[in-house]
This record gives sequence, structure tokens and C-alpha cells, in this order.
Amino acid sequence: MAPAVVQNLASRFHRMSQSAADRENYAAREEEKQRLADWEADKRTLEPSDIINDPQKKPVGHSSKVLRKDDFDLIKTLGTGTFARVWLTRLANNGNTNGKKNNGDTPAASKVFALKILRKVDVIRLKQVEHVRNERNVLAAVAGHPFITTLVASFQDTNALYMLLEFCPGGEVFSYLRRARRFNEPTSQFYAAEIVLILEFLHENQGVAYRDLKPENILIDADGHLKLVDFGFAKKIESRETYTLCGTPEYLAPEVIRNTGHGLAVDWWAFGILIYEFLVGQPPFWDQNPMKIYEQIVEGKIRYPSAMSGNARDIIGKLCTVDVTKRLGNIQGGASTVKAHPWFSHIDWDALYHRKMQGPIVPHLKSADDTRNFDEYDAEPVHRDTYTKEMQAKYESAFSDF
Repeated sequence: MAPAVVQNLASRFHRMSQSAADRENYAAREEEKQRLADWEADKRTLEPSDIINDPQKKPVGHSSKVLRKDDFDLIKTLGTGTFARVWLTRLANNGNTNGKKNNGDTPAASKVFALKILRKVDVIRLKQVEHVRNERNVLAAVAGHPFITTLVASFQDTNALYMLLEFCPGGEVFSYLRRARRFNEPTSQFYAAEIVLILEFLHENQGVAYRDLKPENILIDADGHLKLVDFGFAKKIESRETYTLCGTPEYLAPEVIRNTGHGLAVDWWAFGILIYEFLVGQPPFWDQNPMKIYEQIVEGKIRYPSAMSGNARDIIGKLCTVDVTKRLGNIQGGASTVKAHPWFSHIDWDALYHRKMQGPIVPHLKSADDTRNFDEYDAEPVHRDTYTKEMQAKYESAFSDF
């Protein structure tokens, strides 16, 4: 057979093989998009025993090898950071999901999510590789918890990392707190109880310290429940100690400031500060000079308003105890000692976990993609640094989890 004929046959065979692979990949992408839409329509709370399963075997939290950026329509920027931008996004109506119904009435392509896009070159330049990996892996491990923003899936391409998250249309708790000036006691108790369930799961099921608890990192979903976001400082430390200085000055625990090593107990201190801020409208330790804040924290003397209830003062005082061995939540019994405190006496913990009641602050929304509770942001810069082949050779293996 002539060489030209052989070459022609080989070329046709290659095109046929490539075409079959493309069709197979396309079908896999469309199937995955339908699964995402089905989850968004249902948003089922997983039991703790199901959450701790391998993320690749859960309905959410997995690393997708087929999803691509053009599977999503970017609608509006929800937030920006030094190396990331979060978009309100919708499944692109470009395939088999077009017109297919979920729960009998909603097209798959109408489903909205939050898509966090992290440019690899920026992550590397700002030395955030380990933080980004931590965030992705912790979110995957806890995906399905009712009060933690759900990592639906993660994926990547040549230039960027992507985390597909559930969209919480209510915006930040911080905004509601500033508008209301302070929360009343029932509202504070309800939201504090949901945070107890978050910390209980992170600490006792995952050995993870969150390390950045504050109103700005808590969103409100469409039903008025909390969703904890931004796990960049979260770290799996279990019973060990770590020495990294991280967090927000007003919420730092004394042991972090003293750099004597800290563990899971830092979250219970910050939780006490958060309850105080819910009830009073500002944290107990404050000064324009951060060093003065640190001095106040290490001293650990809290002044309470006369109108604050005795049980509220008691739980804040026991959480904001300088001696970590006596701090509520860190003593024998862990989170159960916090749940048993009289300030939470009326809370039905099982009903709360399963979201059987409506939250006290239900956002007013016109539609599933209503963004009125989010700020406006400038467009992305046109000129961006390039993710070079040298960077790829050195760092690409660090992003394999995505």
C-alpha cells in the first residue's frame, strides 16, 4: 500500500478516535451538569455520618475532571479578593440540559451557583498555594453540612482553579448587624446555636480549626439560615498546636497573640466575641491601635452592658477565658458543654441541624439570582500576568486536588 494512502487512513482513524472521545467527554459534561442542577434543586442536608465519606463518593464536594469554565454563564461579580473573584453563575444552556426539567418544573440551565475563580499565577505570586489547597480540601471534607457553604464541585484549566459553591443570596450577616445595630437575644441565640453546630462538626469530626470567625465570614441563605464561608485560614490540627498568626485583631485569642501555640480552642474564644458583637453591636475589645486591642485581649477583662442577661454574660465569660484549659468548649465534653449552657436551654439541636424552622432574618428576594444584597465591583483588569511553562512545571502538581 502506498505511503500516502497509509497516511490518509491513519489521519482518518485519528479524527474518528478524536471525534468519539469528544462525544464521550461532551456526554460526561452534560451528565455532570444535570447532577449539579439536581443537587441545587434539592439541597439535601447530609447526616454527619454521610458528610465524612470520601468527597468523590458524595453528591457534593468532588473534584470534576470534565467540567469547564464555559459550562457556566458568568452573570455578576459577588466579591473580589487579592487572588480570587467570585461570580454569580448559571449552568450554560448549551447542551442536553437545555429545557430538561428538574422536580417537574425548573430547567436545569436556570440553576444558579457562586463560582470562585482563582488565577494560578496570582495564587503562586502571593504565596497562597497551601492556603488554597487547605480551603478546597476542608470544604470538600465538610460538603453537605447545613450551615457551611457547600462546595458543589471543583475543577481547573490551564490558567485557573475553580470552586463551584452554593449561592447564598442574603449576603453577609455583618450587613444585617450594622443595619439593626444589634440583634435581639432570640436572634442571637438562634444564629449562635447554628455556629455551635458548625464548630462541633469541624472540631470533633474533622479536627479542623476555622480560625477566622467573624460576622463578615457568615452569609445568610434564602431561608434565613447561616452559611460559614472563606476557609482560607482553616487548618487540620486535631490535638496538635500551630503557631501561625492569622485572623482578625478583635477576634484573636490570647494564645495567638502570645504566640505560645494554639489549637481548636481559638474558635471558642472567637465564638464568645461573636455572641457579644451580636448582642451589643460591637466586639468587647476595640481600639484604633491594634496593639491596644491585643493588650486588652491578653488581659481578658470584658465589660458588659447592664441590659445584657445573666446567662448571656455567663456564656461569654466562660468562652472568653484566657486560660484555655478552663475555656468552655475546650474543657472535657467539648461542644456538648456549650450546648448544655442555660443560654441555649430552649434550642432543639436536632431540629435545628435539620433546618426544621425558618431563620429569624429572611432576606427579601425577587428571584433565585437576586444580587441586591451584594456590592457592585469594578470589572476585571484587562492585563494579567501569564502562567508560564516554568511555573507550570514547578507548581502544577500542587493543584492536583482540584
